[in-house]
Amino acid sequence: MSATPVVAIVAPGNMGAGIGRRLTENKVPVLTSLAGRSEESAKRAREAGMQPVEERALAEADFLLSIVPPGDALDLAIRLAPVLTAANTNPIYVECNAVSPTTMLKIADEIIATGCPFVGAGIIGPPPKPGSTNTKIYASGSAARDLAKLNDYGLIVRVLDGPVTAASALKMSYAGITKGFTALGATMMLAATRGGSADALRAELAESRPDLLRYLSNQVPSMYSKAYRWVAELDEIASFVGDERAEHEMFAAAARLYERIADDFEQEKDEIGALDRFLNKS
Repeated sequence: MSATPVVAIVAPGNMGAGIGRRLTENKVPVLTSLAGRSEESAKRAREAGMQPVEERALAEADFLLSIVPPGDALDLAIRLAPVLTAANTNPIYVECNAVSPTTMLKIADEIIATGCPFVGAGIIGPPPKPGSTNTKIYASGSAARDLAKLNDYGLIVRVLDGPVTAASALKMSYAGITKGFTALGATMMLAATRGGSADALRAELAESRPDLLRYLSNQVPSMYSKAYRWVAELDEIASFVGDERAEHEMFAAAARLYERIADDFEQEKDEIGALDRFLNKS
C-alpha cells in the first residue's frame, strides 16, 4: 500500500460523494465509475474531486468501497468479481451497505473468491459535510484494521471485534430503531388523520412528548426523498430479526410503507401531503 492510499468508491451518490469529498479534502486520490450513472451523479463526483475511471481501473486502488442502495450491493459484488479476479492487484473490498449479516456473507463469498481481502462495514450518520464528525464507518473482519488507516485522512473508522458480520449487525440494529421509529410515527400520524384525530394527537404530543414531535418533525419530511433506498434496507432488517419471529412482520410492513411513500413522492403525494399537514409543513 502506498504512503497515501488510493480509494475507489462505487458509487457517487450522496453518501459516496460525501465520503469521497472528505478524502479528497485530505489529499487522497479517489476513483469512481460513472458507467450507467446520471449527469447528477457525474456532477456530484466532479464537485467531490473524484476521478472517473473505467471499472477495471477500480482494482488499482488500495481500498474499494461499495456504497450503493442495499438492494444493489450483492449485484455489484457479482459484477465486479471478474474485474477483481483479472486484476494484478488485490484491493481491500469494503462492503459499506445496510445489508443483513446473511447478505454480507454472500457478498464476502463473491469477493474472497477473487483473492481480495474483505471488510464488512456499516455507515452510521449522514453524508459527511466539511467539519462534521457525526458520520462513522464501523468495520469488522480480519482486514478491518487496515481500513482504520483512513482515520488519518479525515474519516472516522471504528473497528469492531467479532466476525466479519459484526458491523452489519450493528447497522441493522441501529437502523431498525431509527428508521423503524420513523415508520411507526408516520403510520400513526396517517391513521390519526384517517380517524379524524390528527389535530388532537399533534396537540397531545406537543404537550406531553414534545421531544417525539420534534424528532418526527425533522425525520419524517427528510425521509420522503430517501424512502426508495429504505425499502430494501427494512427488508434486510426484517431478515436480520429472523423470519421465525413475529417482529419480522413489523419491519417487513415498514418496508412496504416506505415503498408506498417512495411511489407517493414520485406521483400524487397524497400520504406525504397528509404527513406534511399533520406536522404543519404544508
